[in-house]
Amino acid sequence: MIDLLPKLERRSSSACSCSHTPSEDPQNWAKHRAKPGSESGWPNKHTLRILQDFSNEPNSNLSSHSLEKITVGERSEALKRFEQLTGDEKRHTARDSALKNAAVMGSRLSALFEHPLYTRPLPPLIDEDTLFNVNTDIRFDPKAAENPENGEGKDGDYAPTGEMSSDSYPNWLRFHIGINRYELYSRHNPVIDAMLKDLVSQRITSVAMKSGGTQLKLIMTFQNYGQALFKPMKQTREQETPPDFFYFSDFERHNAEIAAYHLDRILDFRRVPPVTGRLVNMTKEIRDVTRDKKLWRTFFISPANNICFYGECSYYCSTEHALCGKPDQIEGSLAAFLPDLALAKRRTWRNPWRRSYHKRKKAEWEVDPDYCEEVKQTPPYDSGTRLLDIMDMTIFDFLMGNMDRHHYETFEKFGNETFIIHLDNGRGFGKHSHDELSILVPLSQCCRVKRSTHLRLQLLAKEEFRLSALMEESLQTDTLSPILIRPHLEAMDRRLRLVLQVLADCIEKEGYSNVVEDDLLVEDVCTFV
Repeated sequence: MIDLLPKLERRSSSACSCSHTPSEDPQNWAKHRAKPGSESGWPNKHTLRILQDFSNEPNSNLSSHSLEKITVGERSEALKRFEQLTGDEKRHTARDSALKNAAVMGSRLSALFEHPLYTRPLPPLIDEDTLFNVNTDIRFDPKAAENPENGEGKDGDYAPTGEMSSDSYPNWLRFHIGINRYELYSRHNPVIDAMLKDLVSQRITSVAMKSGGTQLKLIMTFQNYGQALFKPMKQTREQETPPDFFYFSDFERHNAEIAAYHLDRILDFRRVPPVTGRLVNMTKEIRDVTRDKKLWRTFFISPANNICFYGECSYYCSTEHALCGKPDQIEGSLAAFLPDLALAKRRTWRNPWRRSYHKRKKAEWEVDPDYCEEVKQTPPYDSGTRLLDIMDMTIFDFLMGNMDRHHYETFEKFGNETFIIHLDNGRGFGKHSHDELSILVPLSQCCRVKRSTHLRLQLLAKEEFRLSALMEESLQTDTLSPILIRPHLEAMDRRLRLVLQVLADCIEKEGYSNVVEDDLLVEDVCTFV
């Protein structure tokens, strides 16, 4: 456990809270910039042991809530008043209205999570089933970083003191400790909500660009030594992916990352690292704390007197595609890091149904209708649950319209008998007006699905639950709510019906027992329907 914890730096006892208010006049920013070649404009350097990493593959990748029933005149007057509001006022008004409606109708989400399908226990866990084997008798004292006589041994390593229990570890570390063979986090785990609050409220101590990838992403480190991947806002909620864009040149959307986490949780997969939205002060929380010179040098003041930056990446990192604040506030998603690869190795797998990522060429699965038969005979898809997990991922991607699933990862410790980690979901929710049926090809070719997944999909299609309503309720808890506009929510209901139709066709063609794999291990299915 000593190896799990960061070597805490000596720091002063004074606390510093993060400010989300606009900083000084952006025009004054240039006065603080150092002269070319000078380091005097840089924040003081500090050392930090990096415990986490988001991916070991360098290239891996305003809601329109329905109005209450009112008269035509009242509706017209309400719409006029709504149109006169600013963007932020509209968003807060819509969120408040939705929260009131949810309070009146009761929580669909709570009812869903109380359903027997969402309360099934895991198999008993042994040491081989947990990512970390932690001796809970070991105690640590974070204050030891301020007092070397009490907290550090002769070799400078952090030593146990008997003053801190494992329940007092930082929430990000408790999240890591809870990962097991079957899930990234357990249902109703209070640590996850606490960690998401940390990501929103903790002071950002350093920022750096993430290497690899096609678009700008930032690694943010917090005062509790946790880290998260920050994807800044590039599109408004209302914008759709331009029809002439290829899937591999589409924008990565911060709200898609947030919505994907909530969708994954509602589907009961729990394979997406927790994500939350945050409004970041670009001056105080990025520019002033970064030690990344390449990032720092791309900051500038726009003609509209807003702070902007663009960083370095393959796509959309230029003055023409700069990220600008209002005047220096910008939205973004924060995805909690997984444990560092030195502590928990992950294996990267090529998705069998990977697209060609070429303007003209097609992948083999696009031209061979029997492609799945070949996959079924290839390890690790010839045994265990891996092929069924690919079907889960296919359904997940189709519901949000994500075509960019070229690789996936698993924890090496668990071998092939473990879940797939659903990383990098920023290219979902790009088009609500179009359903990309090619995403469903793995499902239609293989005609295989877990029984638990099939039953949950049927449950989410029922009116008393309804996927769009559940997503709307769940997303209201995010700081940047509303996350998705109404057409995206309605598109998920439409796509869910299409998934169920594909499965119905498979069952009619091949028979229920040949399509639906029983993973419930119960005799009475009526318990779940």
